[in-house]
Amino acid sequence: MKYRILLLAIMSIGIINAQQTKTESNDSIQELDQVFISTKVIFGSKYEAENRSGSSYYLSPKELEKFGYTDINRVLRTVPGVSIYEEDGFGLRPNISLRGTSPERSAKISVMEDGVLIAPAPYSAPAAYYFPSIARMQAVEILKGSSQIQYGPFTTGGAINLVSNQIPNAFKGSLKSSYGSFNTHQTHVRIGDSKSQFGYSLEYLKNNSKGFKDLLNNRNTGFDKNDVVAKFKIKSKETAKYNQALTFKFQYSDEVSNETYLGLTESDFNESPFARYAASQKDKMTNKHQQFLLTHEINVSNFLKITTSGYYNGFSRNWYKLNDVVVDGDKVKIASIVNNPTAYTPYMDIIRGTSNSAADALLVKANNRAYISKGIQTKLDFHWNGEQVFHDLEIGLRYHYDEEDRFQWKDGYNIINQQMNLTTAAARGSDANRISSAKAFAASILYKLKYKNLTVTPGIRYEDIKLQRENFGSDDPNRSGNDLSTRDNNVAIFIPGIGINYKLNNLTSIFAGIHKGFSPPGNQSGQKAEESINYELGTRFNYRGIRGEAVAFYNDYSNLLGSDLAASGGTGSLDQFNAGEVSVKGLELLLNYDLMEKNSNFSMPLTFGYTLTDATFQNNFGSDEDLWGEVESGDELPYIAKHQFNTSISLEHNKFELHLNGRQNGAFRTSAGTESINRNNGITSNFIVDFSGKYHIKNNLSITGMVINVFDNTYAVSKVPAGFRPGHPFGIYAGIEFQF
Repeated sequence: MKYRILLLAIMSIGIINAQQTKTESNDSIQELDQVFISTKVIFGSKYEAENRSGSSYYLSPKELEKFGYTDINRVLRTVPGVSIYEEDGFGLRPNISLRGTSPERSAKISVMEDGVLIAPAPYSAPAAYYFPSIARMQAVEILKGSSQIQYGPFTTGGAINLVSNQIPNAFKGSLKSSYGSFNTHQTHVRIGDSKSQFGYSLEYLKNNSKGFKDLLNNRNTGFDKNDVVAKFKIKSKETAKYNQALTFKFQYSDEVSNETYLGLTESDFNESPFARYAASQKDKMTNKHQQFLLTHEINVSNFLKITTSGYYNGFSRNWYKLNDVVVDGDKVKIASIVNNPTAYTPYMDIIRGTSNSAADALLVKANNRAYISKGIQTKLDFHWNGEQVFHDLEIGLRYHYDEEDRFQWKDGYNIINQQMNLTTAAARGSDANRISSAKAFAASILYKLKYKNLTVTPGIRYEDIKLQRENFGSDDPNRSGNDLSTRDNNVAIFIPGIGINYKLNNLTSIFAGIHKGFSPPGNQSGQKAEESINYELGTRFNYRGIRGEAVAFYNDYSNLLGSDLAASGGTGSLDQFNAGEVSVKGLELLLNYDLMEKNSNFSMPLTFGYTLTDATFQNNFGSDEDLWGEVESGDELPYIAKHQFNTSISLEHNKFELHLNGRQNGAFRTSAGTESINRNNGITSNFIVDFSGKYHIKNNLSITGMVINVFDNTYAVSKVPAGFRPGHPFGIYAGIEFQF
């Protein structure tokens, strides 16, 4: 209660949005500018990212527009230190890792939109079954260094902040539309304006596809997604004593995707990689998301700025999908069947639809869940100058509540002549009927001292988390509490860190950092949090026009937590388990060079990025539900590619743009081990090339084109949740862009 009173008192003072635009520097490592970024962004520009005392990356609007990707996986693969494994080919539910964190459903990183945690339930159920549409984002910020302690609760690998399109400074609008392979269509409309004391923006995004997988009777295997965003801002007069602003943001999205957890056996994938089994014909994900965000800003003085935001995120989803197959009374999960088809031949016959089945042979689970994430957060920014010294003190406070409400059931089907028929409609709540929740208070202090060429940023974060689960049981759909069981877990922890940046000259700087990594535990009583000590050492440089960054990192886990996710082949309980000591070390390299830097009419930027991630267990254990198999000390972690690189080259002129991007997706194992990676124990590497182009008919009118997977490579992207899954095949798309 005292935390709420404190935050409400601070909110009554006011809040700021000091998002400032700075000129990007392409030819030197310049001095840190004395500017202050609002809570909506982490650093706000490429200039700020390149001058932090820690590893960071800023994907600017220009970079996002190059390819116009709607798949967050393809966007983030250009960033060193980011590891991803795909699932559906469209990036609807990404699996993102930063510096070796567990990638499943991006559950071990802090994902934000406009500075607000955006996972459906970041503390109590952080698996990101909702991810914002990248097509409506203006920029993407990735922070991996020590100063990420400002952006918990996950502080091991890093934070990703998606910056939505901002209210324009003057009347402005745009229309983008494209169409291409697999009946894929996108329409994006924006309009906005600002006056002296009022501004607004309205935005609509529609993205849909019939899908590239083959299901009987030419059924739709794609998706249909809609996004609506509205922003309104009022601000004080320029002559007011205190410069203030109040911004309201509303976002709504809905999605229907005909996606499944059911992949293919290895032999079926080799024969028909884009096939879907008949038993997946009823699988469908439906979801809705809404966000309300109210931000108040105030400049109290030339030395103090305050920003306070109140937020509410609501998310509901029901992924109706095949879960188990029953033969002669024996029930087996689909992951076990597909991964060992010879041991379950009668089950595979039913899944393929080559054999008719008895009633209730196919159990389709309604993974029905509702989420709430709400809270209030404040940042106070104090700054002052001394002689040759600059000081900045940022204090952040947040009170947060989130919950996941599971109300699930399994319907029974038979399959006759490849058609599934409902044979038993189960009682709602009969499979899972529980609420997991979390209350969390977080506080952070980050101090920046800049003296001449040296910048030092020590900081500390505090997290006080109360986790709880109420299980009403499968026989109490009305939740009367007759069979209620509860459990809870509490954790309070201080998370320190420090970063140092030293500018050797205008072309070269070095930086280093050390900080404590933390990930909240589950609600099992007494379970310990995930903890680590993380180190990094890097340099930013410009040598004869070659601009780059090289970073070495080492994450020393004292206790890694694994999660029982259905998305990674588990039961889906979300219970976490201790995996003990783990070592993650690696290297990140980024190089940029313009081959036509001295040409006034053309530019030809060339980019190369490489990531080495060596992640190994340091003890023996057997993971719950065989998620990682029997682990021995020295085994490599699953789902983390050891090597990956990305390269791109562009030819840019004021009348046209041509962009070519190639990425090597490194091999990764799907169970712990040390042997060479092959189709039996993992996913082998692949190299994929994409191309995009744009021709400017007029200053405000352009035609666009894009080719995904130029060489039409057929490749597997994962073996989870249940079986092999293909990447996006060759696809060609054309569109038009109009601005007014």
